Amino acid sequence: MAAENSKQFWKRSAKLPGSIQPVYGAQHPPLDPRLTKNFIKERSKVNAIPLKNKKASSFHEFARNTSDAWDIGDDEEEDFSSPSFQTLNSKVALATAAQVLENHSKLRLKPERSQSTTSDVPASYKVIKSSSDAQLSRNSSDTCLRNTLHKQQSLPLRPIIPLVARISDQNASGAPPMTVREKTRLEKFRQLLSSHNTDLDELRKCSWPGVPREVRPVTWRLLSGYLPANTERRKLTLQRKREEYFGFIEQYYDSRNEEHHQDTYRQIHIDIPRTNPLIPLFQQPLVQEIFERILFIWAIRHPASGYVQGINDLVTPFFVVFLSEYVEEDVENFDVTNLSQDMLRSIEADSFWCMSKLLDGIQDNYTFAQPGIQKKVKALEELVSRIDEQVHNHFRRYEVEYLQFAFRWMNNLLMRELPLRCTIRLWDTYQSEPEGFSHFHLYVCAAFLIKWRKEILDEEDFQGLLMLLQNLPTIHWGNEEIGLLLAEAYRLKYMFADAPNHYRR
Repeated sequence: MAAENSKQFWKRSAKLPGSIQPVYGAQHPPLDPRLTKNFIKERSKVNAIPLKNKKASSFHEFARNTSDAWDIGDDEEEDFSSPSFQTLNSKVALATAAQVLENHSKLRLKPERSQSTTSDVPASYKVIKSSSDAQLSRNSSDTCLRNTLHKQQSLPLRPIIPLVARISDQNASGAPPMTVREKTRLEKFRQLLSSHNTDLDELRKCSWPGVPREVRPVTWRLLSGYLPANTERRKLTLQRKREEYFGFIEQYYDSRNEEHHQDTYRQIHIDIPRTNPLIPLFQQPLVQEIFERILFIWAIRHPASGYVQGINDLVTPFFVVFLSEYVEEDVENFDVTNLSQDMLRSIEADSFWCMSKLLDGIQDNYTFAQPGIQKKVKALEELVSRIDEQVHNHFRRYEVEYLQFAFRWMNNLLMRELPLRCTIRLWDTYQSEPEGFSHFHLYVCAAFLIKWRKEILDEEDFQGLLMLLQNLPTIHWGNEEIGLLLAEAYRLKYMFADAPNHYRR
């Protein structure tokens, strides 16, 4: 029986060299830690799968008993009637459904009523929200349930979007009016961007703490190196680069049906619907077609790596930012068919070129054997062993390897650990830092890991640690939390980047 399980495990895990191994854990959203813990407790009572021990003591044992939602090629071959798909306890399902309904009902209540009912909820079910989340959650109140005193301030009725899928940041539509400080920053950005030759060093300094939504599209084009600093050359450069991209479409896109490109296109076609599945914007057929073209053309033009699972995530921040140039309302609900063909072509071409600029700096993450990711994960392990030896030893005690959770952090630049609105804010700083995506990201990952040290030390088994690290509770995060994370990452970089011997044993 053990030999058969081992054989099946390696059969499912065999991949082509250089391809991304699916990392355990779903893509989006991060699971509610309360539900995760309940699930683990309830599942431990189920005897459908015999185990040698009550707790998984090694990665291979955990792997054998974990359904992999990312296994390539399993979509068409899995038998969903098999017992492995029927181990979910009915009590867990009912408890989860009840919790979801309770959470949604709270979101729809009036602010006054929600304050009074919170005190009646058990302490274990309370969620502490940040000040940035308070501003975000105000936008999701249902106008039908507001009293007459608030009707004049009510927003237009929109579909309720889960908080994890909310893209709007603190300066987006529906948020409180900008403060005097924010207006001053916006004016400074406009002066820099309108000067004959934009001072890119000064622009990076201004962008590090975050870029105002109104000027983010042109700022990102400049910081990525896609747009020249000289204002007179920008229009012609954009026109030329956009024409060049659609020239690639005419030249290469029809080859997706050729035999030697079919596997690449098929994998892209599978991955696109998985990209931010909770956000309606990315489920529109027209948007998915745009993403397919962008990813296929990039793969054809970069044969050293080709398309690798996870690159599909890296398109989304650029697409949202460049779309916001034409959309004033909340982007997550916007129907792109309302835009003209020229606007859509501009968004598509600009997203392609900016993503290409990003990947040029981290392409060794996606070449054969992915050496860039291997080096960064090893560097993260050495860094954590110096800045928090207790956490490091806790991982060693329960045989948790950094590669088992940090691979995804490096491969997807934390995009599957954070809401998209946080990723966009994070990338403001990454594009302001020298080698932000390839170097500074290491210190952000270290700061991110230590942020959860208490929760990590509370877990005392291999499975609990891996479940926590793959489903960290960041759904309520906003600009405030990202700002604190970046400040800690900068402190770590200042201490260790120029003195690598500090963290080498």
